[in-house]
Amino acid sequence: MESTWKSLAGLSFLVSMALFLLLKLRKSRVNSKQRPPGPPAWPIFGNIFDLGAIPHQTLYKFKLKYGPVIWLELGYTSTLVIQSAETAAELFKNHDLAFSDRKVPFAFTVHDYHQGSLAMGRYGPNWCILRRLCSIELMTTKKINQTAVLRQKCIDNMIRYIEEDVAEAEAQGESTEIKVAHYLFLMTFNLIGNLVLSRDLVNPRSKDGHEFYNATNSIMKWSGMPNVADFLPFLKWLDPQGIMRNMVQDMGRAMRIVEKFVKERTEEQKSGIKKTNDFLDALLEYEVDGKDVPEKISDQNRLIIILVNMVP
Repeated sequence: MESTWKSLAGLSFLVSMALFLLLKLRKSRVNSKQRPPGPPAWPIFGNIFDLGAIPHQTLYKFKLKYGPVIWLELGYTSTLVIQSAETAAELFKNHDLAFSDRKVPFAFTVHDYHQGSLAMGRYGPNWCILRRLCSIELMTTKKINQTAVLRQKCIDNMIRYIEEDVAEAEAQGESTEIKVAHYLFLMTFNLIGNLVLSRDLVNPRSKDGHEFYNATNSIMKWSGMPNVADFLPFLKWLDPQGIMRNMVQDMGRAMRIVEKFVKERTEEQKSGIKKTNDFLDALLEYEVDGKDVPEKISDQNRLIIILVNMVP
């Protein structure tokens, strides 16, 4: 009995010493480089636990204490928080190149997805090419005005799908309640499909459409899930939440369907069928005029760019 108490006392002493050292390290951690003020960070976990259950309210309290520019350590990820319009204007006006890149979440590195994304890609010649393509082929006033007919078509199809599903439910004696958000998502999906590929991506009666819809839905689910490996990189190999494994599978499914679309278009062009002049045609025909980048967009990057633009 006495030995047990001694063991417990020794364990309590070790735990107390460990907590004391952690607190001391937290207070004494000083970065030799100049950086904005912020709360002291715990070893390994940084300020993750300081954010609390409602992070945006916590950040507001930090602003009152440390000012509009705050430095946080989220695990092993250094994070700069800007909380005033004036500071944001200063950052984007005078330091835009220094802060033009962003940390790519672990899930978006699957199949090099981030390389075809304006939001995730690193700033450089390839990113500038992608921005130019998207701006010219999708975002000009002329292109937007030309999509009025497509938008009306997709809205009409959405109404028709709702009417058909309600009629089918009535015939089977089932509830005729519908989820409007579901049909709006389908409409948006098909609108993007018409802009990029000149075709509907999802038809409620189509097997391929359902597969692509489910795959992209899963991609958005996994990409929106907080991933502990983003903050503690030494856990990447373990993938404790299974996010990487699921993204590899679901993104692979979506890319195989996109590849099928691209092959169909390539065969149509070889057979002399009239071009549709959509975003896919622009990608297939685009030739780079710079010296530091490949003359053509690679097949892999082309698939990624299309997939990025098709995910609502």
